Amino acid sequence: MIALQVEVPIACFRQSRAREYAETYLVPPPSTVYGMLLSIVGEMNRYKHCGTRLAIALLTKPAKSTIIRTFRRFKKKEISDPTNARPDYQELLTDTQFIVWVDSGIDAESPTLLERLQIAFTHPETINRFGGLCLGESHDLVNSINLLPDHIQTVSLHWLVQDSNGTLILPYWVDHVGSQGTRWRRYLFQELPQKHPPESAWTTIEMT
Repeated sequence: MIALQVEVPIACFRQSRAREYAETYLVPPPSTVYGMLLSIVGEMNRYKHCGTRLAIALLTKPAKSTIIRTFRRFKKKEISDPTNARPDYQELLTDTQFIVWVDSGIDAESPTLLERLQIAFTHPETINRFGGLCLGESHDLVNSINLLPDHIQTVSLHWLVQDSNGTLILPYWVDHVGSQGTRWRRYLFQELPQKHPPESAWTTIEMT
């Protein structure tokens, strides 16, 4: 198991069913965090490490604000057509800080994603990747990502735990072609002063 502390100054984890008004989840969904982890090691095939388990806990509650920005929706084939762009509202989160624990689970690849992450932090010169490290949209750059420091033992964390009655419905696998293959689970936040994830905090990244 490996634990990583992540800080993102500004981000939007757009709700899957949001349309004109781009609402954000208050926490990055497991599918979004998994994509960031693949980016760290330079892996472009998101199917490769299915079976990996993730646990997420917020260190701080990010502030939410609303902005108006230009969104592009392709109505016309000509990309520069003015009808393809229109202003809409978007929610943003400021100062998102969280910890993600990574466990190999049933990841059958060799090396596993866990092992590749360990290599990325001990021998970063061996990693072949491109672009900035983002969480969510491409302009939501990660400010820092570090191995979990020891002092976290004394901090109370807001754990994202699975609960059949939870009000947070988050994707753990996203179908980028259509919505039919997207998979969801119900979660809630549980504040616990412990360093290691409770069993209910683990989510397996899989297509089923």
